[in-house]
Amino acid sequence: MRFNISSTSLSNRLQTISRVQSSKNALPILDCILFELSGNVLKMTASDSETTMVTTLDVMDADGEGKFAIGAKQLISSVKEISEQPITFNVNPDTFAIEINYQNGKYNLIGQNGYEFPEPTGKSDGSRHIAIDAQVMLDGITRCLFAAADDELRPQMNGVYFDMTPENITFVASDGHKLVRNRVLSVHADEPSAFILPKKPALLLKTVLPKADGDVVVRFDDRNAELQMTDYVISCRLIEGRYPNYNSVIPTDNPFRVTADRMAFISALRRVSVFASQSSALIKIHVDRGTLTVSAQDLDFSTSAEEHIMCEYDGMAMSIGFNGPFLLDVLNSITSNDVVLELADPSRAGVITPAEQEENEDLIMLLMPMMLKD
Repeated sequence: MRFNISSTSLSNRLQTISRVQSSKNALPILDCILFELSGNVLKMTASDSETTMVTTLDVMDADGEGKFAIGAKQLISSVKEISEQPITFNVNPDTFAIEINYQNGKYNLIGQNGYEFPEPTGKSDGSRHIAIDAQVMLDGITRCLFAAADDELRPQMNGVYFDMTPENITFVASDGHKLVRNRVLSVHADEPSAFILPKKPALLLKTVLPKADGDVVVRFDDRNAELQMTDYVISCRLIEGRYPNYNSVIPTDNPFRVTADRMAFISALRRVSVFASQSSALIKIHVDRGTLTVSAQDLDFSTSAEEHIMCEYDGMAMSIGFNGPFLLDVLNSITSNDVVLELADPSRAGVITPAEQEENEDLIMLLMPMMLKD
């Protein structure tokens, strides 16, 4: 078996699909990349048994067909050091001895039988499917993923929830302390359906979607999903179980509305957070007419900080506590110049939204408060 391929294209694809691999695999062959040559098309597969990522590349001067597997770490480290040029793979189908020739040298290594590579369990031929624009998918996942939980007792919370209806699609993530609901009005499903995408395939999508064109075709059933893009296909096992009723926890009657410059708010938070208690990361937000005050203190070390920024607010003075890193995550996931903070009292969740929503979007972020000591 023999074929020529671009060193740069091969290296880029290998580095991308290898992200799916786990550092501790039950099967040693999952430390390898599976190569399948058919005609002038080379298919490459990486898997951790739960999630599988596939990509294809056109090759030149192909001779023969078949499967073989190569250890990912050694192959990626060696190929990425070759400058852009055609490289030639010569594979002995009987012994799986592999010779990689390039302009000034060659590599010799031993592969494994590709037919021992497990079939992807996450592949779905599900009866349901939906096409989502790549940029819409990227925005939905990016704005939600930071809020997903990592909780063994509530596995349903450990991913991004896709809630699809004939009117819209809603991306949701929550860990009980923060919640993001991003409703996209430009995408519609034929019938109501939903699934929970685990964190790992969601992170892989964040890697490949910025370079993707067109739509992502999502095929899914009750247990598995397959997400097909121009250059990659991701198959994964879905998180089973019912996602909590997220709409029921979003307050609809927070009467106090504060509008502030997002970047000024973020900058003040970053400076003040340095002085917050390392154990609690508590940040106090005090709003009064026209002024938002961000403060923190660490009683153990007798340090404190306070900063004032301008805001639009004409209600009664009030204070509320938030976890500093959580609040920064929320503000960093919003793209508008100004943000709106809707409050009720120090014991109820704050609702944070962009002052100007993106076209065809309805983004709401919820953050639970922390108890103030004064």
